[in-house]
Amino acid sequence: MLMGRYIPGDSAIHKMDPRSKLLVMIAFIAVIFLANDWLGYLLLLIYTFAGVWLSKISISYFLKGLRPMLGLILFTVIFQMLFTPGEHILFHFWILQVSIESLINAVYIFFRFVLIIFMSTILTLTTPPLTLADGIETGLSPLKKLKVPVHELGLMLSISLRFIPTLMDDTTMIMNAQKARGMDFGEGSLLQKIKSVIPILIPLFVSSFRRADDLAIAMESRGYQGGDGRTKYRQLKWQSRDTILVISIIIMALVLILWSKVSK
Repeated sequence: MLMGRYIPGDSAIHKMDPRSKLLVMIAFIAVIFLANDWLGYLLLLIYTFAGVWLSKISISYFLKGLRPMLGLILFTVIFQMLFTPGEHILFHFWILQVSIESLINAVYIFFRFVLIIFMSTILTLTTPPLTLADGIETGLSPLKKLKVPVHELGLMLSISLRFIPTLMDDTTMIMNAQKARGMDFGEGSLLQKIKSVIPILIPLFVSSFRRADDLAIAMESRGYQGGDGRTKYRQLKWQSRDTILVISIIIMALVLILWSKVSK
């Protein structure tokens, strides 16, 4: 589980402002739906792997980030392949059918999932969780005029991102302890497998609530009062490389829009 984990580095992606990376990530999710043929997805693949290369992080980390979502990806791909109507039918049984159009659509769906996961993994691996929370808080600062508790939202996000790896480590430790006591999580029927999760959830909830209570006491003892009048130790600085990054995703969007009009 790579969510919330940060790999220190000195790459160009590491040095970028979190606001620019967040903006490009959101724009990329929208831009990816502009691709409607192989050339469009090839351009998105080149753009994504350019980011992977610039991050100087091993591709194995990105494959690990893809692994937890593999079941959902395969389910969606198979669903699209069997239930998407098409003219050139290859297989048909009852309400199920496979056509050339459905196969192409399933491949496109697969690429969408992979590209989005890779881009989000670049964001999380190259941005410290607290810096990422500061970027989101700064980006949402205009909402303060609408009485939205922006600082509290950023605080909750930073705490959540900070403790995701801790919760995963606690889960692994609890599972190992249960296995040492003879618990087997891989055998039995589906109902037995569901029941075997209970010995994990109960101690995990207990440790999580205990850690949350300790954190609240520590914040109160240090006089935490919220975001009003507070200064920041980490100052975000927008640099020329951030502008270039934003311009690159704009160019990508324009190219895909123009290509979609020409291909029609």
